Amino acid sequence: MEKYNLYVVLTRTNSIVSQMIHFVTKDEFTHSAISFHKDLREMYSFARKYANNPFIGRFRTEELDKGLYGRQKTLPGAVIELDVTKEQYEKARAIVDEFIKNSSKYKYNYIGLLNSWLGRNVVYEYRFVCSEFVYHVLHESGVVDFNVSRNLVTPLDLLRVPGKIIYKGDLKRYHCTLAEVEH
Repeated sequence: MEKYNLYVVLTRTNSIVSQMIHFVTKDEFTHSAISFHKDLREMYSFARKYANNPFIGRFRTEELDKGLYGRQKTLPGAVIELDVTKEQYEKARAIVDEFIKNSSKYKYNYIGLLNSWLGRNVVYEYRFVCSEFVYHVLHESGVVDFNVSRNLVTPLDLLRVPGKIIYKGDLKRYHCTLAEVEH
């Protein structure tokens, strides 16, 4: 029987925005992404468009060795593996594919950060923060339901998804650890 998994990736970079979020929330992780691959070769999220500019955000594909992540000496993070059905996996893939296909429509939800911190239930059709997006994919594919508005879900909340933490530590070492486990 074929196994289907999704991966939720939680991180905290040393960027000014991440430091600001951490200062306000005191949360261990300030960013989240979703991947369809255990090796995290492609992760999907809402983040800065350009590594040097925190003011322009959008839907994007992320890689651990490129962009803002590539500039980090260390990258505190966690990887959560979720066992899902074939239908949930395919639905999640279709949702992400729609974001990829229509990526120019989507913007980073800067006001959403403030609304989330203030506990305001405000959702915009084409605007997301990282955790709002990851939760949207998981919720719409039937994987998880926290019974809250998607804009109120934080990266730390995603630790409650029904999965197993398969890695916690410096994500710069994740591929080395993964290779050791597989050999």
